[in-house]
Amino acid sequence: MSYFVRNVQLPQDYDSIANLLNTILTEVTNSEELAAEDAKIPTTGSLYLNADGQLSGFDRHRIVAVNAQGKAAGYGISWRAPWTAAGELNQTLAVDPAYRGHGIGSMLYEQLEAWAVQNGASRLNIEVRDDDEHSIRFAERWGYQVERHTFESVLDLNLFDTSRLSWMDREVHIVPLSELDAAVWEEKLYELYKETSYDIPGFSGDFFNFDDWKKWTLQLPGSKPEHMLLACDGDQLMGMAHLLYYESTNSMYHEYTGVKKEYRCKGIGKTLKLRTIELAIQQGISYMRTHNDSLNRPMLKINRDELGFKAVPGNYKMIKDL
Repeated sequence: MSYFVRNVQLPQDYDSIANLLNTILTEVTNSEELAAEDAKIPTTGSLYLNADGQLSGFDRHRIVAVNAQGKAAGYGISWRAPWTAAGELNQTLAVDPAYRGHGIGSMLYEQLEAWAVQNGASRLNIEVRDDDEHSIRFAERWGYQVERHTFESVLDLNLFDTSRLSWMDREVHIVPLSELDAAVWEEKLYELYKETSYDIPGFSGDFFNFDDWKKWTLQLPGSKPEHMLLACDGDQLMGMAHLLYYESTNSMYHEYTGVKKEYRCKGIGKTLKLRTIELAIQQGISYMRTHNDSLNRPMLKINRDELGFKAVPGNYKMIKDL
């Protein structure tokens, strides 16, 4: 069966794109979430080369591979946000497993890379699951190599040893954002995210401006103010933990934990994590997930050795220099 590649046509392609992305995502997405994400992004991008000749600005190129009947068997996107490291573009490719081996991935990828070259990108990034040998070999054939390994961990709350909750320091004042003056504390949260993000191994590029941070943090699908827990010392923000709720699987994703430098080594991060587990158990959540960079040994130790998260397949970040 022959296939051809065309630009996405929205909104009619949303369902097909969601179905294809769900073959590579851990938690499912849907057309409504994709449309909501698009609503946050300007419809017209602007790419340019900065004073150092490196690609800057933002834009994206989205394509699908369809057969003569219009059925989509593959989806690809090449994109950069204003905060993406200069020179770089990010790639995502998804092919229906039933149609792998027919050259669909290569058809899509050729166009994505051509768009990248046309716009002057110097490095391409792609993420693949570390247990997906087919996708790893595909990326290697196109010249990618592994740069980083991100581990994924899952905590089955039905099996969690609740005696571990006694390790929480109940003297640490933890309150959800829903009970605070959002206009005041969102600014403090932004500054904490901005400070602590640069401590994450592999973080690169500029940090979000405040409005973009709100869009891509507080307004993520599954984000609720009651699931944003803040550790406070009077009017000072010491640290925070952010959970995302997935109704389809009755699960939570531990999106972020951060503690300001002057409050570290006091058990605040561990207490925040235990409080998120306690909250999830109280709400009848089935399991929690999180990710840790392979170089973030302290956080990995807390999650795996102390809290009981179990290893599941994670992701490789693979890069290609053009």
